[in-house]
Amino acid sequence: MAEYKRQNPGGKAPVAMPNMGPASMIPLEHALAGAIGARIRLQTTLPAQPMMEGTLFTACPVTNLVAIAVSTSPNTPPIHHVLPISSIQNFTLISAPATPNGFATPPNTTPALSNVPTAALMARADAAVARLKEAASRKNKAVGKEAQDLFDGISRTLPIRWDGNNMIVMDSVIISAPYRGEDCKAGHGVQSQTLSRVRKVVDNERRKFADRERKVVVPAVPAIPAVHTGPRKGG
Repeated sequence: MAEYKRQNPGGKAPVAMPNMGPASMIPLEHALAGAIGARIRLQTTLPAQPMMEGTLFTACPVTNLVAIAVSTSPNTPPIHHVLPISSIQNFTLISAPATPNGFATPPNTTPALSNVPTAALMARADAAVARLKEAASRKNKAVGKEAQDLFDGISRTLPIRWDGNNMIVMDSVIISAPYRGEDCKAGHGVQSQTLSRVRKVVDNERRKFADRERKVVVPAVPAIPAVHTGPRKGG
């Protein structure tokens, strides 16, 4: 058993482990933190609880409180007592906390760190950057809203990209301003079926624009009541 004593009960003075010399002086708070889960015996300055024995449940350095679980009998659940660290004169480590493998856990043991999958994280970051760049490349600030809406509509059906102010569809058909069906021009060696398909998609998208404009309801303006301007009665 190891015994830890406070040199100055009124402050946070270090405590000493017996037979280990002055070089092993450690604060009582640190000693308690390393004994969480162990069975300990406390000697306190509390008149109602001068001596307590049980399992150290926790030791909080922020609130300077400890909680100890005391069992009165094997068949009853333990009673948790909370008391300030400043009220502890000394404590004795009766038995160290046991881990699942049956070995005691030494105080202040640093857990092993797992390897960080840096390659996978970098791949995810590169993919996210690529998606952002692709989304930015699909927005052309040099054209109007109608042209951008047409671009977005065609992109839902055919692969398309911007080349300056021209739309390039399927890397074979160029759509120049004002972006109508007749403004579609096929590149060298492109089949006529491809050009007809692109023109059909452009005409369908423009037809959708026209349908949406017709469906816009103009709010009715209420009639202004007539104002009587004739001579007043009795005038």
